[in-house]
Amino acid sequence: MTGVSHALFAVVAVLLLPFLAHAAIQSRTVPVSYGKDPATQEEIVGECFLAWDDAIKEPRPAVLVFPDWMGNGEFSKAKARQLAELGYVAIAVDVYGNGKLAADSKEAAELSGAMKANRTLLRDRAARVLAMVKRLKEVDPKRVAAIGFCFGGTAALELARSGADVQAVVSFHGGLDTPAPADAKNIRAKLLVLHGNLDPFVPAKQVQAFFDEMNAAGVDYTFTAYANAVHSFTNPAAGMDPSRGAAYNPDAERRSWAAMRLFFNELLE
Repeated sequence: MTGVSHALFAVVAVLLLPFLAHAAIQSRTVPVSYGKDPATQEEIVGECFLAWDDAIKEPRPAVLVFPDWMGNGEFSKAKARQLAELGYVAIAVDVYGNGKLAADSKEAAELSGAMKANRTLLRDRAARVLAMVKRLKEVDPKRVAAIGFCFGGTAALELARSGADVQAVVSFHGGLDTPAPADAKNIRAKLLVLHGNLDPFVPAKQVQAFFDEMNAAGVDYTFTAYANAVHSFTNPAAGMDPSRGAAYNPDAERRSWAAMRLFFNELLE
């Protein structure tokens, strides 16, 4: 490289430096009040994780990310960052509140079980986060979606059943059951359900009940089942042994994420 080329390269680099330093995925914790614990009267605060690309100045679509039963850890936060890289404002939702993460599967079952047993509480927390997101200056409140993984899929679908004003809801290997199937009549969003066809935790009986629920209410939904996939097929932390009922499947992960992107391209862009 000649001296002139070196000099030109240096000038261009200096000119681009402010832009390159600015155009990056940013993130921060956003507190959302969930009200007081009825037992202790202590305030419960959702420590939600917000990610966005600060190079985009105009209001853009937002996506709520509901985590699996372990809580709002690195997996859901990584998904929020991925969505931010696609141009969305993304928020990984601390459903349990106060940043609570399950120490193991036993505690995760207890925490998620308590939320599933109280769908009113689950819907209320989801609605509070949704309201906060719609107030953000970076967000177009008319273009909002929700996605969820495992237990988070249940949460996303319950947000839809509550009648929330969101345009799209995606469940990745989520639970499909609900104690109030008649509430499907409230659904305003279009739904995309991405399912492992060998998922023992969401058996055929539950899938059929979901079909019946959605068909009775005339909901616009798409259901895709991935061959040879079990529960947790998007999460590498689940391991590669499907005999356990939960395992990572890279093909199903790749195809389901692509399906979500096409779905969002249709409904949010």
